[in-house]
Amino acid sequence: MTAMTAMTGMTKERRAPYWLVAPGLLVFLGLVIIPLGMTALLSFYDWGQYKGIVAEFTLKNWIEIATDSYFFEIFLRSFRIALLVTLATMLIGVPQAYILRRMSPGWRSVFLFVVIGPLLVSVVARTLGWALLLGSTGVVNQGLIALGLIRTPLEFMFTETGVIIALTHVLIPFMILAVWASLQRLDPQIENAAMSLGAGGLTIWRRVILPQIVPGILSGAIIVFALAASAFASPAIIGGRRLKVAATLAYDEFLNTLNWPLGAAVAMFLLVALVAIIVGSNRLIERRFAPVFE
Repeated sequence: MTAMTAMTGMTKERRAPYWLVAPGLLVFLGLVIIPLGMTALLSFYDWGQYKGIVAEFTLKNWIEIATDSYFFEIFLRSFRIALLVTLATMLIGVPQAYILRRMSPGWRSVFLFVVIGPLLVSVVARTLGWALLLGSTGVVNQGLIALGLIRTPLEFMFTETGVIIALTHVLIPFMILAVWASLQRLDPQIENAAMSLGAGGLTIWRRVILPQIVPGILSGAIIVFALAASAFASPAIIGGRRLKVAATLAYDEFLNTLNWPLGAAVAMFLLVALVAIIVGSNRLIERRFAPVFE
């Protein structure tokens, strides 16, 4: 009897982790896997203006996306904007994260709140703020005219430049936090050791600090690139209907033309392309900086 009780207890202990993980798995299954599966299945359905959605297997939507230059231009624009936003957040966010690390604890807390604070405000509200700033009568153009730097307002609205500026502001906290977390594992004495050996500030940054924070930069770049490539609110508000990206294209196919299968194919193509780009770049960087990732 005692042996059976002990075996039952051991069985319960072995099953306990599975029971603890089960709620999270069910939520992930219900909110991510099943909707993705349904969207992928929908992308292979047929559609007609008068017949609507027809549950017939066809590759027409995928072939149209792969062969039509209109879709190629939109996806190229989406990834170009995402790449430029990622580079901008790296150029601005990495030095900011390093400065945060060198601050005293009191000031660091204040500026961490400044960095995280915008995340508490809706993306739509922040983008509308940029629309007011970047308009032809906005603060930016009027300020440049008042300083005599330009005579006529610059075109920021409905351009890639305006979208890149807005997305950089929206997504830069993710880069700063990722790099700052990586800097937390860096031993401060390493800089002192390099300085004692005669290395200058730029050399210390380039040869000592930067290689060790590559994982943080890579993590931030992956997050920013994925969010920028799939962003909807900022491109829709700043870019308008004249500057389509993949997310606004899928939105139009679902809610304007009601071609749900084509909209699903656009969404799935974006997902597959993002996964391929992120995994490929991750492999290349990890191979280049293999000692850092070990």
